[in-house]
Amino acid sequence: MAQKTESNGMLHGTLEALVLKTLTWGVRHGYGIAKWIEEATDEAVAVEEGSLYPALYRMERRGWIEADWGTSELGRKAKFYRITPKGRRQLAADTEQWARFATAVSKVLLPA
Repeated sequence: MAQKTESNGMLHGTLEALVLKTLTWGVRHGYGIAKWIEEATDEAVAVEEGSLYPALYRMERRGWIEADWGTSELGRKAKFYRITPKGRRQLAADTEQWARFATAVSKVLLPA
């Protein structure tokens, strides 16, 4: 089993990009976003509520995502989030920046 990464420095700078990527697959509520990220990373990344909801709020304020209230699969009231065109542009920029960063760090940590 992979070692889980909690809301630390490794996740801090990538949480918004992970959320945006998750929402490219469809509308989700907060718990669904966290669960999708956890499953997509083979349980290596756990997104805590204390990090996720402030990030969702920031992203909503920036116009990267929009939300509407609805009912979850458990019959509870939940806020459902979707990515906006502005959010898709941000995701593209974040993905490009991440790729450059990962390539640069790999040159140091994983020399040929």
